[in-house]
Amino acid sequence: MKKDILLVDGYNIIGAWQELRSLKKERLADARDRLIERMAEYKAHTGWRVIVLFDAHLVPGIEKKNLKHHVEVIFTRENETADERIEKLVAELSGRRVQIHVATSDRTEQWVIFAQGALRKSARELEIEMDDIDHRIAKQVKDIQEQRPFSKIQLSDEVAEVFEKWRRGLK
Repeated sequence: MKKDILLVDGYNIIGAWQELRSLKKERLADARDRLIERMAEYKAHTGWRVIVLFDAHLVPGIEKKNLKHHVEVIFTRENETADERIEKLVAELSGRRVQIHVATSDRTEQWVIFAQGALRKSARELEIEMDDIDHRIAKQVKDIQEQRPFSKIQLSDEVAEVFEKWRRGLK
């Protein structure tokens, strides 16, 4: 059975998704956090390993790696672009039982990683996939609400969705 890994060019996706572009105008850190939350939902729904990469030039210093909401987050080294780091990761992680997907709308990067055997996923394709996941989660929450016994405490759809995210380990 193949193991799927999604590498996400963080700032490329932030620049492509309307919701994240709006957040970036106010505060870049909020846009990064929201992208990571969305990728945590993606991971929870697909079971894929998800790694989000950000260029160091916007957060200077040494390479930083951390885990947030079960998503691996990498800030590249100074003078290293996310594209360069993605190419290295594709080479390092590739194997017979691994399928790597790279989410970016950078055409040059798409060709480079495609030549290395990774599959590309444009920012728009990832956004459409996330919208579909959101609809599925909402449907699951609604189905659970309809199936559960009557409760004296009525929960709004929003609260029930928050509880469902908590149940899956998301905030």
